[in-house]
Amino acid sequence: MHRNRLPPGKMGLPGIGQTLQFLFDRDYLKNRYAQYGPIFKTRLLGKPAVFMIGPEANEFLLASHAEHFSWREGWPETFKILLGESLFVQDGEEHRRNRRLMMPALHGPALTSYLATMESITQRYLQQWEQQEEFRWFEEFKQLTFDIASELLLGASAGPEVARLSQLFSTLTMGLFSLFPVRLPVTQFGKSVAARNQLLQHISGVVRQRQQNPKNDVLSLLLQARDEEGNSLSLKELTAQAMLMLFAGHETTTSMLTWMCLELGRHPEILERARTEQQTLAEKGPLNLEQLGQMPYLEQILLEVERLHPPVGGGFRGVVKPFEFNGYYVPAGWLALYSIKMTHKLPEIYPEPNRFDPDRFSPSRQEHKKQPFSLVGFGGGPRVCIGIAFAKMEMKIVAAQLLRHYQWELLPDQSLETVEVPTRRPKDGLRVRFQRLQSE
Repeated sequence: MHRNRLPPGKMGLPGIGQTLQFLFDRDYLKNRYAQYGPIFKTRLLGKPAVFMIGPEANEFLLASHAEHFSWREGWPETFKILLGESLFVQDGEEHRRNRRLMMPALHGPALTSYLATMESITQRYLQQWEQQEEFRWFEEFKQLTFDIASELLLGASAGPEVARLSQLFSTLTMGLFSLFPVRLPVTQFGKSVAARNQLLQHISGVVRQRQQNPKNDVLSLLLQARDEEGNSLSLKELTAQAMLMLFAGHETTTSMLTWMCLELGRHPEILERARTEQQTLAEKGPLNLEQLGQMPYLEQILLEVERLHPPVGGGFRGVVKPFEFNGYYVPAGWLALYSIKMTHKLPEIYPEPNRFDPDRFSPSRQEHKKQPFSLVGFGGGPRVCIGIAFAKMEMKIVAAQLLRHYQWELLPDQSLETVEVPTRRPKDGLRVRFQRLQSE
């Protein structure tokens, strides 16, 4: 390895480096990629760092050379404090064991059994929205997806308690990107830690209840899970994993559903095509598992939402073994970041990258198949999002019901500009006018 050949780039100010530009300049990555290419160095959060951009970089980091990188060493301290010792910050054998234990609860037959709950909660919200007529959809989707997550993961039915938990999660989320994580009650981070403590207290109480009385929920399945040696997850592990699943199980889906409805509101011809697909299916009978597998155009829409509006802009890793990429050497102890958002906008993969065009994913075009790791909204490789099947099923159920029975229009005088953290969303939360289809 050419140890003296570090990637190009500027380290910025002592200590803080280019952290502020990274957080607040929306063209930061685009400009540097144009200047330096797929790898460049800087300093972030007090550490030397490299950005690695594009499909080859994603494959290198997420799959072929994953052993050079650590999740725990990469994500900011705030994530570890607020989201605890969960799958998210585990590495190596510990992560593999826990992932294997958790997989069955989020895939296959278990997933099938969640359909009725997802649908009945969705129906309840659709009726509320019809009565409300005008609302901010981001906030509504957040409550809908949290109700689904808390009922299926924890067995908690909607009510004041679930509303309180949802509010606590909102407070916790606000602290994930705190630049100065000071644990005082008056600071945002202090409030986030207090919310975390209340959530952990509640979840560990539910875990203990499930140990006595199992239900038909994910937590009960995790309690019964055993590894090859016959060991199960401890109370502390179960609490941490449940906390992560509740967080990941509603934040990212909320983001994607909001952007989907925004884009369909902007593109009536795409909306009509999606509606026709759903109404043809509806003529055969009510929504069921078989129908969920017969929605190719809706699947293309969801892939295009994932591409153009990934819920999370990228990921952090800590470099634990030095490596060489594109002829440049990166030492251990540095941070490595990959950019989902930038990969999804590379014109050599996705022509006219800023255009919302679900036909990119049609059988004849398949733009994301030109190169592996070109579409990474849910990550990729051995650590691809564990909840991907759960999320896609939930989004299809919500979208199918909306398209079959409702119409909406975007209200004027609102900002649809993207807010990047903690999950990407339109600035004013997507204000809409909502009603049942006139033809019904």
